Amino acid sequence: MPEHRSAPARRGLPAPAGRPSALVFLCSALALLLSLLAPPATAADRAGPADRAAPSDRSEPAHPDRDWMGSTLPDHEPHARAGQGHAPRPRLSASVEGVDVSSHNGNVDWQTLWNSGVRWAYVKATESTSYTNPYFAQQYNGSYNVGMIRGAYHFATPDTSSGAAQAAHFLAHGGGWSRDGKTLPGALDMEYNPYGAACYGKSASAMVDWVRDFFAAYHAKTGRDPVIYTSTSWWKACTGNYAGFGAANPLWIPRYGSSVGELPAGWGFYTMWQYTSTGPTVGDHSVFNGAYDRLKALANG
Repeated sequence: MPEHRSAPARRGLPAPAGRPSALVFLCSALALLLSLLAPPATAADRAGPADRAAPSDRSEPAHPDRDWMGSTLPDHEPHARAGQGHAPRPRLSASVEGVDVSSHNGNVDWQTLWNSGVRWAYVKATESTSYTNPYFAQQYNGSYNVGMIRGAYHFATPDTSSGAAQAAHFLAHGGGWSRDGKTLPGALDMEYNPYGAACYGKSASAMVDWVRDFFAAYHAKTGRDPVIYTSTSWWKACTGNYAGFGAANPLWIPRYGSSVGELPAGWGFYTMWQYTSTGPTVGDHSVFNGAYDRLKALANG
């Protein structure tokens, strides 16, 4: 009987020689060339979305050495422009003279300040998450060495990074606290944006959230509630005159003249009053609202 064989499986037609195979070769060569020219992948490229840092709203500060407590006030508040002349020390029933300094003051003559009656000081430590004061050691340690009670402050830029991130930078570069009777709790400098929109492009609720974020991060590490330095006009404009911090955070208010004026909502009294920007030796002078033992109590927590 004749042998029956199954038909061979049909194969697809071979691709015509010539143009298509040359095109495949050309595409492969182009892909290889592009892979050789591409830069190597970075850690950020390999990270997942949750690992990547959130982008900041703007670049880091361009001139942090020109930003200090009250440096933005003359462009926004009449009392600061009018108060460029030396203002006399306020007459209070009990007060203690203090100063604030930053890198624009350079090396400070602390003995002269002590001899004039200054007993406490705040030193700018940081700004945003990139700047540290190059004179911090001389200023912070120098005030301590002559006998002053001193603390550090952070100049806030809420449009560059979160409040928690800036608190961490501050704490890592001089903003900590210890119960030694000579260290004041850290202070947060909230004032007009020296680089753009006065309120850093934030709504009132977003600004309050930013401040709360900073305060919570600082308190979690130190157990202390930071002092807040701010003017009533800025606070009204940029937080909607939020009243929720007055119970915990001591108020340091700038007002150049013979009266402290209206306070921000939530505070029934001020703890510190920056009364002039042109005082002897360093410019910025303030008074603590109370006797020296109350200043020591603030330091001790």
